[in-house]
Amino acid sequence: MPKDLSAPFPYFGGKSRAVDVVWGALGDVDNYVEPFAGSAAMLLAAPAGKRVETINDFDGFVANFWRAIATDAESVAEHANWPVNEVDLFARHSWLVRQSEGLLDRLHGDPDYYDAKIAGWWCWGACGWIGAGWCTGKGPWIHDGQTIVDRRKLPHLGNAGQGINRQLPHLSAGRGINRKLPHLSAGRGTYIREWFATLQARLRDVRVACGDWSRVVKDSVTVQHGATGLFLDPPYTRGNMDYGAGGMGLGIADAVRDWCAENGGNPKLRIVLCGHAGEHDALLLRGWSVKTWKARKGYASTKEALANTAAETVWCSPFCLPLEDLS
Repeated sequence: MPKDLSAPFPYFGGKSRAVDVVWGALGDVDNYVEPFAGSAAMLLAAPAGKRVETINDFDGFVANFWRAIATDAESVAEHANWPVNEVDLFARHSWLVRQSEGLLDRLHGDPDYYDAKIAGWWCWGACGWIGAGWCTGKGPWIHDGQTIVDRRKLPHLGNAGQGINRQLPHLSAGRGINRKLPHLSAGRGTYIREWFATLQARLRDVRVACGDWSRVVKDSVTVQHGATGLFLDPPYTRGNMDYGAGGMGLGIADAVRDWCAENGGNPKLRIVLCGHAGEHDALLLRGWSVKTWKARKGYASTKEALANTAAETVWCSPFCLPLEDLS
């Protein structure tokens, strides 16, 4: 597998720059659990090794994408292979938002269920959408049976706005999946299919759950499989990150911290918790360690947002590998 394998869509709050710190703290474990998967950056950056792996996300679109990729990457690639088009972005967004409730029901009702069309269209749109709001249920249309509120947004037309091929401008750096550059002569469709096929091979044995984070931190998912690395990246107390597609971020970080305080002393658990500087410092009194790192600025423009990118922090439970060993 490529060392720098990545998701084909941008994701707010991704932790790709923290992978060395996190895996340095987790080390070689028998079991790995990621309750807030998002772009699954930490899973995809995991060092080689044999372990049980479980990812979870409350957002049905995210969970469906990873389920579909793991099972039928070819079909997902077929639906994702489309040029940036404002009318299509608007129409597909509206259609996807209307699938949300039924999608969650089907995902929850059948652990083998996935929808390749929803996965491909969602991924395609995420790559062309500017800022927040993609498939959140907040637009572009709100239906109440009669009224339609127009909330159309322009597609992302800047340097990164080339659909899934948004990474093409970075190919000269030769990073991660972009090492497939020689194959682009066969067409962008081939590029996408090969990328998705690589992801399918990586996720072949990964268990993908869809639901509340607390369901996958129980003993049956964690320590019953041996020494467990647990990466927790909840919506931060500060900021506008939604939990799933419902804007349910309020209070979740506090609940996660409380769980960490209760379970951090378990010698079978190595827990890494993410947040902004100072957010979870109460854990330091329980023997946890802390390390700050700098995230990508992305679309951050306000003074507060720029400050937050420099205040990204991880807290490591007492049985993680010592942070002083990380260099």
